[in-house]
Amino acid sequence: MKIFNIFVLAITCFSLTLASPIKKIKRTISDDEYELKHINTLDNYLAECTVLLRKNGDFPLSANETNIYLYGNGIRKTKKGGTGSGDVHTHFFENIEDAFINEGYNILSKDFLDEYDKLYQETHDKFIEDLNKGYDSAYAAMFGTMGVQMEDPEHNIPFDAEGDVAIYVLSRISGEGTDRSIKKGDVLLTDTENRMIKALATGYKKFMLVLNTGGPVDLSGLDYVENILILSQLGTGTSKTLVDIVSGTKYPSGKLATTWTKSEDYQQIGNFGDNYDTNYKEGIYVGYRYFDSSDVDALFPFGFGLGYTEFQYNVQSVELIGEEFSVDVTVENVGQYKGKEVLQLYLSKPNTSLDEPYQILVNFEKTKELLPGATDLVHLSFKLSEFASYDTTTASYILDQGSYIVRLGNSSKDTKPCGQINIESKIIVKQLQNKMGKPEFEDYTCVSSKKDSEEVLASLPNFTLDNNVINTIVQSYNKTYEIEEDVKTLTTEEKIKLVIGTFATDETGREAKYGVAGSASHTAIVGDLLPVVMADGPAGLRIAKDYFIDENGVARTTEDSVMAENLTEEFKAILRSMQPQPKEDDPIYHQYTTAIPIGTAIAQSWNREFAEICGDIVGTEMEMFHVQLWLAPALNIHRSILCGRNFEYYSEDPLISGIMASSVIKGVQKHKNTFVTVKHFAANNQETNRYTSNSNVSERALREIYLKGFEIVMRESKPRAVMSSFNLINEIHTNENRELMNDILRNEFDFDGVIMTDWEVKLGLTDKYPISTPYKVMKANVDMFMPGSEADYNNIFEALESNVLSMEELEINASRVYKLAKEIEN
Repeated sequence: MKIFNIFVLAITCFSLTLASPIKKIKRTISDDEYELKHINTLDNYLAECTVLLRKNGDFPLSANETNIYLYGNGIRKTKKGGTGSGDVHTHFFENIEDAFINEGYNILSKDFLDEYDKLYQETHDKFIEDLNKGYDSAYAAMFGTMGVQMEDPEHNIPFDAEGDVAIYVLSRISGEGTDRSIKKGDVLLTDTENRMIKALATGYKKFMLVLNTGGPVDLSGLDYVENILILSQLGTGTSKTLVDIVSGTKYPSGKLATTWTKSEDYQQIGNFGDNYDTNYKEGIYVGYRYFDSSDVDALFPFGFGLGYTEFQYNVQSVELIGEEFSVDVTVENVGQYKGKEVLQLYLSKPNTSLDEPYQILVNFEKTKELLPGATDLVHLSFKLSEFASYDTTTASYILDQGSYIVRLGNSSKDTKPCGQINIESKIIVKQLQNKMGKPEFEDYTCVSSKKDSEEVLASLPNFTLDNNVINTIVQSYNKTYEIEEDVKTLTTEEKIKLVIGTFATDETGREAKYGVAGSASHTAIVGDLLPVVMADGPAGLRIAKDYFIDENGVARTTEDSVMAENLTEEFKAILRSMQPQPKEDDPIYHQYTTAIPIGTAIAQSWNREFAEICGDIVGTEMEMFHVQLWLAPALNIHRSILCGRNFEYYSEDPLISGIMASSVIKGVQKHKNTFVTVKHFAANNQETNRYTSNSNVSERALREIYLKGFEIVMRESKPRAVMSSFNLINEIHTNENRELMNDILRNEFDFDGVIMTDWEVKLGLTDKYPISTPYKVMKANVDMFMPGSEADYNNIFEALESNVLSMEELEINASRVYKLAKEIEN
């Protein structure tokens, strides 16, 4: 039995939290107007996030094909996103059945759907009851059941196995707190799903399998299915987008940002999901880097995606100016439908002193919409120094001597050489220091057997890099930090309060009055300084949909915690009894936000403009509801398809992760006093024992894979805050690791904003590794220990008293929080 101590009261930060007086909610346009505007804006782009894996020409349907059969768990239980803090409380959400009906389709399978609903509800009721057995408190059950998902029930409900048009929508959902598993009903299809899909694919004149999932499922053995679409989870417009694609009003133009293949083909070199130590033995061979280099033929490779139409592309010119390589390409629509294509540029490095993946993505570009017969000129370029390799023996980024092959294609599996760059002697691009420790194992190495023929290489445009165009940067680690004069005048108590979130000592809820209903937290109030209000993401702005005003003028959510999703009604009632509840005659107020696509779906669009539009929508709603810090975007790497939180993240590739996150950030931060909190820094690649799980990973893998996206974000979009991850790296908590937070993030990446921890809860469990300690977090140059408690306050106070923590260290951290709050106030 799991026992949890009193500090689990940090639950308040998980959206049983506080909020603002109603007078603070000001809107410039009516609810219907802004919601409709945002939904319609997204509607123009959502189909770009969908990926057509197979097609035979049966879709889109003709205008008179309106009688269809709909099957699968995703028809009425359509998923707009994942679970946990990444969920968004929207005004409404229609399922796929309703979306088809609303567009004039006649659904012929309602009897089946009704029977399935009955079975699902019975199965789910028993699932919740069994899941909560063995827990002696609502708190224990809340943490123990968070993110656990019920497998789709097996059944023998009769269905029509023959007809004209059928669509089977298979849904999967995952979320914060629990990882996925390779079992039927999760990564694998259930026996019922396999049986029905086969019957429909062979019995209907036209059939499409649709994946309403946040991550890959194993589609091996479905060779007989000729039309497969990854719908993904697109937020508010998920269901309508499918109808648009089926009807031909819209068309799919997405590409995979993560490899989909047979479950047994994913790399098994490094382990996943261990309670204490996860060994990243695969090193830099993550995702397509592994498949391409190990010559493993993936079912649906990274970057792959079809459209209703066909494209041809031809290289027009190639050049190297300084260290920047560029290629101009014409793309022609040679099919019968309009569409968009994505061109991808890859780089193959020489295996001179370091082993290298077969190729790495260095840029991409999506064409404009092309009508049949139309062309577009696409320009792609990259700088060699931005894709240097990290050599741990010299603690430097290097461009090794040898031949660099530039490849062009529309998926990682389909690339062809378009240019060659020769480097005659090794270049040290950046001289650093090794900072992150060394695991006990040596990384896996691999040299691909794929070789370009001498004839192909001889025909390529060939360039020789002038080494002098790249100047070696020698990194210093002596960055100094200012202390705000106003902070020096604060009392010790006030300084500590600034660095531990919303810890309050009064009984009137004074601090609560400055939040937003359902927000995650806000910074402490010191004197007349107003707090910085924070709300979760990343699939939109997460605040309470419904709230009331209590007797102290504080707006409080009426909704259950996101963590209470799997609790019995009895346990939910216990938690509600500990929170303020509305009186019978209290009015209930509403605040609605827009659910944008999950991070993975945004990446599948390969469209920077769309990613920025998503951020713009979030920023607009932040302004409306007076939220200043969005706890997003999240850009950890899809190291394994089993990570329960992958849907929040973008890709298995750090470049597309960094570029998409940067675009979202630009959209958010173009608004007044709206900023982002990039998370989870770093190597947060599993949910199993997420508070004290240790990631053993090499310095090279960290720098080339797991930190690279964050580095791109810091350079491209200047976020104002960063959230550390819960996990340890090489046995040191990320938020206690000064070499990670100060030396790499603040010095190497030149980040000058606020760093906060993820929401630390103190569980009464004996783990191999201890939980984070507030004063150690301060010493690591992390500014805020979230969400804050009396124990956290005391820990920092006692560290000051014993001179373990200096007043200067505390004041430096408090100054950054104070400066951000002051900026927003002005």
